[in-house]
Formats: sequence, C-alpha cells, structure tokens
Amino acid sequence: MTVGGTDAGVGTGTGTSSGAGTGADVGTSGRDAILLAARRAFTRRPYAEVTMRGIAADAGVSASLIVKRFRTKEELFNTVTDFGPAADELFDAPLGSLGRHMVLSLVRSRRAQQADPLLRVVFSLGNRDERSLINERFRDQVTSRLAARLTGEERELRAELIAGQLLGIGAALSLHRPGAGELATPERLAELCGPALQRLIDGA
Repeated sequence: MTVGGTDAGVGTGTGTSSGAGTGADVGTSGRDAILLAARRAFTRRPYAEVTMRGIAADAGVSASLIVKRFRTKEELFNTVTDFGPAADELFDAPLGSLGRHMVLSLVRSRRAQQADPLLRVVFSLGNRDERSLINERFRDQVTSRLAARLTGEERELRAELIAGQLLGIGAALSLHRPGAGELATPERLAELCGPALQRLIDGA
C-alpha cells in the first residue's frame, strides 16, 4: 500500500515556516532540518500536495540533498511517521517509574525537536486509507507495545488510556502556546502528570 497520510509532526515552536533560517545548521548533514520541515509539511497539507522542493525550501537545504538522504517522498513520509524511535525513548524506564519518565521524555523531546513525538497521529489531512495507515502504525508501535509491557488485568485498556493521556498532554501544551506549560520545567510537568499515568501503569 502506498503511504500518503499527513500527520507527520506538530511543531512546538512558532509554527511558521522558517525557511533557511531553521535548516542547514541543524546538524551537519541537514537531516534534522529536513525531518522538521517534513513534519510541518505533512501536518499542514495532504500528502499529494507536499513537494520535496517545498520541504527543501523550508529546511534551508537543496532538494537533491533530500533525495540523497531519503530517495523518495514516500520514504521521507515513512520516516517522519515512524513512532518506533519515540516509543523507544518513552518506554525506556522500569515500570515502577515509567509514568514520570514518559512525561519527562515527551516534554524534553518536544522542546529539543520542536515537534511532538506522538501528536501527529491526531492531525491527519490525508484520505481515509492514509489516516487508517497512520492509526494502525500508532497502535502497533505505541499502544500495543506498551500493553505488552504492562502486567495485570485490562492491559490493552490501560495502554489505550495511557496513550490518550500522553496525546492530551501534548495537545494541551500545543493549544496553550505561549502559556504556563512552556514556562514549566519538564520535572514540574512530570510531577503533576506522572502520578495519573503511573496509576494506569500499576493497574491499581
């Protein structure tokens, strides 16, 4: 199936296309700049309307560099809609401290990458098949993976609720921008949000 969804990333910065000022100096290869620009592009427009040339202009790199790094638009799309790396970071903690860790990881990732690692699953502008593909990928790479780590009863239900809360935190930070959430430290946000997640993790 050809991928063509569009929820490839939700920026946490100004949300404007910053062009060359954002791009070429983000990493020596420009790869990070390309991915950031691609997330913005696939979030804002349907897959068919996104062009490699437009992403290159936003990233401040040449279109040939994108082709060299990712070969095709489809491969670039697959990269920015891969939730596996985000899940690796989110779940990289013992179950007993996973709630706090997930909030810290989510907030730090948003601020470092200028994009939410999960929220792009909510903002799909593609057709029904494209949205279904993104949702299926999220379930496989995030929700089902988390459920497999949990113990006790109703693991699937608890995993779905945990994923929903993580998406809710990201949405709240994005909607209230600028706001108190931007001023709060990751540690403070983890202190406030972590216990509710931990209760679902523990199954209490």
